[in-house]
Amino acid sequence: MNNQKKMRSDNKKDPSLELNKASLPDHLNKMTIAVHEGAPKKDLNSIGGFFKELLTRFQKSDTPGMAAQLAYFFLLSLFPLLIFLITLVPYLPISQEEMLSLFEEFAPGETMTLIESTISEVVSSQSTGLLSIGILGTLWSASNGMNALTRSFNHAYGVDETRSFIVARGMAIVWTIAMITVVIIALLLPVFGKQIGEYLFSAIGYSEEFISTWNVLRFAITPFVLLLIFIGLYAFAPNIKIRFISVLPGAVFAALGWALTSFAFSLYVGNFGNYTSTYGSIGGIIVLMIWLYLSGMIIMIGGQINAIMAERKRQNA
Repeated sequence: MNNQKKMRSDNKKDPSLELNKASLPDHLNKMTIAVHEGAPKKDLNSIGGFFKELLTRFQKSDTPGMAAQLAYFFLLSLFPLLIFLITLVPYLPISQEEMLSLFEEFAPGETMTLIESTISEVVSSQSTGLLSIGILGTLWSASNGMNALTRSFNHAYGVDETRSFIVARGMAIVWTIAMITVVIIALLLPVFGKQIGEYLFSAIGYSEEFISTWNVLRFAITPFVLLLIFIGLYAFAPNIKIRFISVLPGAVFAALGWALTSFAFSLYVGNFGNYTSTYGSIGGIIVLMIWLYLSGMIIMIGGQINAIMAERKRQNA
């Protein structure tokens, strides 16, 4: 009898080996954490250990495959977005040629040729129906891409999606609208920001010095808004509670990485990559898909960085 009691006592878990969840923040308690007795502790405090864990997660979570899926959905949403923006032109004090010139600053040459030909074929006059189709097509296609991002973030934190379909789709649409807003700001402010500022601030009654300051600061608004969007995306998209400060590292990486990658890729395509001679008429699509693929990969790596930072905080707690 005593031996049986001793065996039952030995089989009980040692409380000292259990994770003290009460001492952790709520957003870390909701993470699915596998705790194995005797398992080696990850070295996440050193730079080498951090990047080793990032590479491991990059491979195990199939980040390249998820980025390809994301690029596909974003490609489907791109042309409805362009149609939506172009159909707004008759209601704005700018011409269709000026709007297309804005796209030319951000898109490689082959991609711009594809965009111009598509827009010229589709948009010939004002059309409320076309505007509605553009809005609906953009929201639905891009929200599928946001859902793919959400799944990637949930996998990074080791949590399952427990929110209802309506809630998940609604959040995806909200973030789609936010990203579209960033695109519009990025397109309009560098070129038309001066006219917009003079019109608004003169009507309100601000001084000429303030308007001059605005003409300088408007170039910094786009990256700042982009950073805010990434902070919100990383904080609310995963199915866990996360503080804004906790996602700042990944948001900074995504904002800077996306801008630098877009700039470097545009330089490469413009000076070294001749996709038209290799792929013919579909060269523009190839270039566009590669750019969307790299952009999606950077956003997902930012989510992995935040997840590793959260795990390091849990280990050091």
